[in-house]
Amino acid sequence: MEFGAEGQSLARITGAAEAARDCGFAAVSSNDHFVFQTPWLDGPTALAAVVDRSGDMELATTLALVALRGPVPLAKTLAALDVLSDGRVVAGIGPGSSERDYAVVGMPYEERWQRFDEAAAILRSLLRGDPPELAPAPRRPGGIPLWIGSWGSKAGLRRVARLGDGWLASAYNTTPEAFTAGRESLSEELEALGKDPGRFPNALATMWTWITEDTRDEDRVLREVLAPMLRRDPDALRNQLCIGPAEKCAELLSRYAHAGCERVYLWPLGDEPEQIELAATTVLPCM
Repeated sequence: MEFGAEGQSLARITGAAEAARDCGFAAVSSNDHFVFQTPWLDGPTALAAVVDRSGDMELATTLALVALRGPVPLAKTLAALDVLSDGRVVAGIGPGSSERDYAVVGMPYEERWQRFDEAAAILRSLLRGDPPELAPAPRRPGGIPLWIGSWGSKAGLRRVARLGDGWLASAYNTTPEAFTAGRESLSEELEALGKDPGRFPNALATMWTWITEDTRDEDRVLREVLAPMLRRDPDALRNQLCIGPAEKCAELLSRYAHAGCERVYLWPLGDEPEQIELAATTVLPCM
């Protein structure tokens, strides 16, 4: 997405993917909106564009709008990505939180949960190569894992346990303490279904990132870039995201690691290659 005047280009997204690859990151991800406050490049198309630049990294959707895209078209897209990447796709899906996305498709927003549950169940079957008429099937053995997005509500975590192969939380809608509570609640739901919580992975998406030692620059990004886009109080976001000095970012990520978070998807607020390199060279060594 655009944060300023950087625009959209193949060079920009390949530069970000190559920086992540060269710095040893585990995955590259794309989010999903049809309409937004700022120009937004189609997520699955962006992932396809960096397949040959992504090395061994996984390619993740964080999150794909399965009810709006439709489970069959989305399954074809994800299966194609999995074939082209030789089995490296992780399908993160959610109902979406934007009424504008539903309006542009002509679908009632209040029906999102029912439609999501139906579409997710269909997609789960399709990502395992059933029916075979949708060949080619995904390349990954056992099919593409399906991760369900939830901010951590009881109902949401029941849905994660019932439909998913993993849990995807949202960084700007939780805290390390809330993540701990959500993880404990999810474990109870998984055990009730006879599933092993120890074999159920999790990750944190939308970790907005701007690493800077300049307090004025930190304040500028919070107040002029992020808060208006999210329509949130900048001071409420300040200690919730990786925005500010490297030591502060490392402390936040360490708290999440202590809470049992297994992966964090950083989302640089512009200058992607530089921010990715800063994360690798100044934040991770401090953890």
